[in-house]
Amino acid sequence: MVRFLRDLIAIPSESAEEGEVIARIRREMEATGAFDRIWTDKMGNLLGMVGRPGKGKMLLAIDAHVDTVGIGDRAEWKHDPYRGKVEAGKVWGRGAGDQEGAIPAMVYAAKIMRDLDLDLSEYCVLMTFTVMEEDCDGLCWQYIINEDGIRPDAVVITDSTNCCILRGHRGRMEIGVTCTGRSCHGSMPDKGVNAVYKIAKIVNEIEKLNTRLRSDPFLGKGTITVSFIDCKTPSLCAVPGQAFIHLDRRLTLGETKASAVAEVKDAVKRAGVKAKVQVLRYARPSYTGLTYETEKYFPTWCEPEDALQVRAAIKAHREALGRQPTVHRWTFSTNAVAIAGMHGIPCVGFGPAPENVAHTVNDSVPIKHMVNCAAFYARFGQAYCDLAAGREHRTPMSFKRKHPTVEPRPKGKRDARKKDGP
Repeated sequence: MVRFLRDLIAIPSESAEEGEVIARIRREMEATGAFDRIWTDKMGNLLGMVGRPGKGKMLLAIDAHVDTVGIGDRAEWKHDPYRGKVEAGKVWGRGAGDQEGAIPAMVYAAKIMRDLDLDLSEYCVLMTFTVMEEDCDGLCWQYIINEDGIRPDAVVITDSTNCCILRGHRGRMEIGVTCTGRSCHGSMPDKGVNAVYKIAKIVNEIEKLNTRLRSDPFLGKGTITVSFIDCKTPSLCAVPGQAFIHLDRRLTLGETKASAVAEVKDAVKRAGVKAKVQVLRYARPSYTGLTYETEKYFPTWCEPEDALQVRAAIKAHREALGRQPTVHRWTFSTNAVAIAGMHGIPCVGFGPAPENVAHTVNDSVPIKHMVNCAAFYARFGQAYCDLAAGREHRTPMSFKRKHPTVEPRPKGKRDARKKDGP
């Protein structure tokens, strides 16, 4: 798994440029011999089936996005971001934690399932390696559900959870605000109307709006921030005639697209200026050349702790890893905004690496996390089916006996594992 991950890190794979890394993942999937079917859809998502779908069988999916953000200032990196350096029990590099570290765990979970000859009579597992999540989270799954016609019974999201079980996160949306003014020569600004001055008043009100947004005791507070500002001007010696700000809005429970837009319009009104407020759209071609346009509104989702897929994740964690997991929520956003938020398909999260390494020069994943995730993913399907059929306490002895990650707790060292995370 470490060798495979280092290969992935060495391939730059920013959004819409994932073709080479998809090809590398496919070669590894084929080499394991664990998949009954492997294919790529027209958007470029890579899919692999373990087991064969059939009438009455559960279809359970495990998802990882394969794209990464850029590296920023290379001089800030302690390690080469494209080397996949192994040090201090971790693999370091762009995408290691967010979230290519889950990919080897998924591929080798399929091999574990085959090596243990697990009973697949009740379910099959779809492994999805999806594209463009960093650019437009959930777009890949909008395509899988709407165009590929695939609708799983439940989905495990493998974005960074620090090996905790996560059951929800805030939604998000992208809003644009545009002000118009009147251009004139910069030597006589009183002859024009400076659109930047107008947008600056709105920026001030957006900062104030962030302090007034509602909060949820589990998902946390809604937020809004200016993430980009631009203007149009005839020259650098002229008064700008148009100005624009891009807003990143995170939505907690109870907040909607309509309420968020209304709040921004109210902020514009408080600024005492006129401006156009609109929810933005995404229409970038994937690496295959396919454009699948969508509105940049991605709904909040949150599952109750007693939801079937959450209980199955807890059961799988106990049985595969030998301990009770922590259950919480993400701070950032994942593909579940489409799977659960838009389409109501049950989701739960379990993946390697903590959230706080994502998009940083400390991007890394503990090797132990990858091993534990492979065990968890191999176990989840049977745990889900056991609970769905009312077999609350069934644990196949073959899994406990054969799987290498199940270790006896060291005597007298009750906290021995805590240093490596939950």
